[in-house]
Amino acid sequence: MQWDIFCRVIDNFGDAGVCWRLAADLARRGEQVRLWMDDPQPLSWMAPGALQGGVSGIEVLLWTSPLPADLAAPLPEADVWIEAFGCEPPPACVAAMGARVNSGARAPVWINLEYLSAESYVERSHRLPSPVMSGPARGLTKAFFYPGFTARTGGLLREPDVLARQAAFDADRWLDSMHISRQPGSRRVSLFCYEPAAMATVLQQAGQDAIPSDWLITPGRAWQAVQATIDSHGQPGPTCRLHALPWLGQREFDHLLWACDLNFVRGEDSLTRALWTGRPFVWHIYPQHDDAHHAKLEAFLDWLQAPRSLRDFHRAWNGIGTAQAVWPDATTLEDWHACAGAARTRLLAQPDLCSQLIGFVQEKR
Repeated sequence: MQWDIFCRVIDNFGDAGVCWRLAADLARRGEQVRLWMDDPQPLSWMAPGALQGGVSGIEVLLWTSPLPADLAAPLPEADVWIEAFGCEPPPACVAAMGARVNSGARAPVWINLEYLSAESYVERSHRLPSPVMSGPARGLTKAFFYPGFTARTGGLLREPDVLARQAAFDADRWLDSMHISRQPGSRRVSLFCYEPAAMATVLQQAGQDAIPSDWLITPGRAWQAVQATIDSHGQPGPTCRLHALPWLGQREFDHLLWACDLNFVRGEDSLTRALWTGRPFVWHIYPQHDDAHHAKLEAFLDWLQAPRSLRDFHRAWNGIGTAQAVWPDATTLEDWHACAGAARTRLLAQPDLCSQLIGFVQEKR
């Protein structure tokens, strides 16, 4: 089928990351995808070759306002429209589609792919219809489609070969290729975050731990947050070593998570990738001005069945409440590992997001 995925980039890692992974998964399954993005630049490093048309089955289109006239009506009709995170397709595309439908053509299956959450409303709202009440598409219906963590949701993005690739992965070889020297017996930690409230506390504790740690820090806000922490609190202790990473494509980011013993992730896409590793992780949830993310984090921790130490660490890392972040000792990290492994097992028993989307579209058509 022909799929149009519409993406407005707000957080250039999260929005672009989720939409590209979906597009790539669909293309690998033989679908044809047009990915409309108002800011496709992140794909230049996230998915090398994407902007040059080098990925089979995917065409990336620049979404401007107003949309050039040659991009709306003349394009082959789509079987599926996906508006990512409620972004709404370009008005010119809606007008052209409405005109075709009024002349007797079949409307695309129109899906609003929503944000990821473990809150209870997700199961209630998943797959619900949303009639279009005005404009050139009046009379058509969208459907809410919610990613999620339970059998009554749309699931998570998961390529069919991801576990096999992880099992065959050589962490030491990859770390050598990245020119990362490790301390003997060190704990490897990846850091992809915003500006964590407990950053200074965690780095100082890690630096005084008997078990050394090598921190692999992503560029952008994570590296800037570490530098700001050092400026205000000084260097962490002697057993904490910091390594600056280059920009990593999505495959390489997976390798980063597979190479580490503890992963700090943020947003939606990297959380999902951390879950598939089955390894300990801490999630820096996207902060919302009205603190709506507090309830969202608690719902996720409930689903995760997180032990008390992991709950408190999450709350402190996200600046929620009065809990303190305590750097995990070996026993605590084993508890976190067991929790993550059990969560992955539960998720693997459910169909993945891409398979569910294809099934939903076939049902509606």
